[in-house]
Amino acid sequence: MSRIAGVFAGLRKQGRGALIPFVEAFDPDRATTLALLLGMAANGADIIEIGMPFTDPMADGPTIQAAGLRGLKAGATLRGVLDLVREFRASDTRTPLVLMGYLNPILSYGVPQFCVDAAKAGVDGLIIVDLPPEEADLILDDAKANALDIIRLIAPTTSDARLKQVLEGSSGFVYYVSITGITGTRTASAADLARDIPRLRAATDLPIAVGFGVRTPEQAATVVAHADAAIVASALIDTLCKENKDAVLRDVRALADGVRGVRKQAA
Repeated sequence: MSRIAGVFAGLRKQGRGALIPFVEAFDPDRATTLALLLGMAANGADIIEIGMPFTDPMADGPTIQAAGLRGLKAGATLRGVLDLVREFRASDTRTPLVLMGYLNPILSYGVPQFCVDAAKAGVDGLIIVDLPPEEADLILDDAKANALDIIRLIAPTTSDARLKQVLEGSSGFVYYVSITGITGTRTASAADLARDIPRLRAATDLPIAVGFGVRTPEQAATVVAHADAAIVASALIDTLCKENKDAVLRDVRALADGVRGVRKQAA
């Protein structure tokens, strides 16, 4: 069983959802990112997403775009991100890490070698924002050979026919983009989730994580009342910019408390 599958299986037994915070690699520098990764794991993160900075982040809102630019200015590269994961794994072998980013840097690195190196470093899954299902063969076989989950994005506008196609070859969990548009702009309501999540449940047995617009402990709690995990990104980057890494970890703890306050029927 993979680390990601193991986490969700354990949480089902506990009757609770997962918190998945996001950190942009090298924002504002490598040392801060490493401290955030270790601190998030210690303060209630069940899985952590790491953004791979890229020059053309088309799905990201202004907050994450700016974080990526800061990361690039601080010297972020794909090899540097993997080195960061490797150092994290020297202290934490339990918390799953998912890399989120775009296809071009992976192609430049070389898909087969990237998958080998990512797995060796301790990466558990990949979210490739601009990889359509029609081109998934570019990476699926290499990812599977190296036990890397390919986590696919589903939107409210995804048709039932398209949903089946997108989910083919997916593993780990499903990332449900709960709103249309870019990251960090608005939040899905409880009514939206109550309408949309059952459709996904009917299409897949994978856990469902909800992101885009989740900012507060209350919103995270609403998400896990309907889905299996809440993903929080822009709000934490805002806190890092306005305050410091300690404030981010304070917010992660509050988000974790919000998620853990929602009890679900144990599996």
